[in-house]
Amino acid sequence: MFCLFGWTPMIKEPRLTLFDLVICLSDAADLVCPALVNHHKQVAYIASCIGAEMGLDEETQKDLVLAGAVHDIGALSLNERIETLAFEENPFSGHAEVGYSLLQLFKPLERVAKIVKWHHRRFDENVEETFTLESHIIHLADRVAVLIDGKREILGQVSGIEDKILGQRGKMFRPDVTDAFFAAARKEYFWLDAVSSSVYRILRRTTRMKTLTLDIGQLRELSVFFSRIIDFRSSFTATHSAGVAATAETLAGLARFSKREREYMRIAGLLHDLGKLAVPREILEKPGRLEKTEFDVIRGHTYHTYRILDTLEDFDEINTWGAFHHEKLNGNGYPFHHSGEVLSLGSRIMGVADIFTAIIEDRPYRAGMTPDAVSGVLSSMVKSGSIDGDIVRLLQNNLTEVNGNRQLAQAESRQMYSEIIGTRT
Repeated sequence: MFCLFGWTPMIKEPRLTLFDLVICLSDAADLVCPALVNHHKQVAYIASCIGAEMGLDEETQKDLVLAGAVHDIGALSLNERIETLAFEENPFSGHAEVGYSLLQLFKPLERVAKIVKWHHRRFDENVEETFTLESHIIHLADRVAVLIDGKREILGQVSGIEDKILGQRGKMFRPDVTDAFFAAARKEYFWLDAVSSSVYRILRRTTRMKTLTLDIGQLRELSVFFSRIIDFRSSFTATHSAGVAATAETLAGLARFSKREREYMRIAGLLHDLGKLAVPREILEKPGRLEKTEFDVIRGHTYHTYRILDTLEDFDEINTWGAFHHEKLNGNGYPFHHSGEVLSLGSRIMGVADIFTAIIEDRPYRAGMTPDAVSGVLSSMVKSGSIDGDIVRLLQNNLTEVNGNRQLAQAESRQMYSEIIGTRT
């Protein structure tokens, strides 16, 4: 499609399995706490083995794998993730409710959302709500996983783990689920698989899920879902991706991108900060100037965005548009130091959209700038050779429209943040 500044390649509709999608999300969530890397996959594997021992049907077992892979997705901060490591955890952790609300944003995961909602309920709790067998299975699998010491040989740990689980049969854990766990636990391969670095490949081979072709509506739902998980970790970032996406989409329209390409630009904007899940909330919310070591952590986020999205088929254009938003035309950006001849028009638009949104919105250490002040900053960056002058002039000539669309998108995101997170932050 020919546009104002040149030619933009047509984008294929992404084709991927729900399993690959969920594992991508799981990997992103693991960035919050390196100590819990592979925890989601481990829980998914243990839960699938328990489900197999109980003779559950194939669809239910698939739901168990998906739920295990995202069960702690509502634990949005490092402290929340660390708290999940305590075996005798709070009977009903708030992150399960948040996870439920987030997962409901993407229709293919609605059943999984209900499993996640109750995965911290004890069996012996006297509650009116109905929660599922699958939730009980995820609960037990999660507790087994937190008992595993990754620094020790696994088979030597088995008897101690079994003693802890047996002591909670009929208390924390549903008896028939506990019995199915012990049936699986008799086999050495169960434990060796659970701690294997190949657990992803083991799950992928045993979980045969159909390939989905995501239409533009489903892809939009998916990107909104991902962006909420990224942004809702802090009230200061709660609306950032929505603002960048709206700004980028508006600029793409002004640059005469096709309607479909504008949609993809919005999606890239919603996903551009996926790697910020690796940045502790303490850094995101720091009221003063960042130390060098803290800024080094920040600089890694675009790398993580690129590598995570790179695992999804047919996301190449969306990935480069989103992940290269801190690259500069003069080659002084990060993390790849791409220069002008490498950066596509979409990547250039996203870079301007991110800067515009970041400096016009409030941050912990400063109030947002006025639109006129933002325009001045962008002009100075054009002079230094950092960003594309044509795109900046397009924004300046249509500042009211661009800023109005940003404000509307961020207001909608703020409302959803209030509904899902409430006063928890």
